[in-house]
Amino acid sequence: MQLSRRHFMVLAASLASSVALSSKASADTPAVSETDPTAQSLGYKADATHVDKVKYSKYQPGQACATCQLYQGKPGDPAGPCPIFAGKQVEAKGWCSAYVKKA
Repeated sequence: MQLSRRHFMVLAASLASSVALSSKASADTPAVSETDPTAQSLGYKADATHVDKVKYSKYQPGQACATCQLYQGKPGDPAGPCPIFAGKQVEAKGWCSAYVKKA
């Protein structure tokens, strides 16, 4: 995967801020909005079936936050935390261009 410098900086800033923040209970954590600036820069969609497949050609059907290495929710949870979106939850069925398949 080749990252642009801007994409890398967004990811690095997001990860750094997530480390700096204390953990909150899942019920208290807001959901990421698709209009959030970080979400927009990464092409986040709460429903992966709505990903712009032309703009995000690396997207493959079946990819979703729940199967991403960065997703920190438990299996079966409808949403969970992601260090890319510090302090917010992503939909398990969502997707963004930072997707990395779980090993």
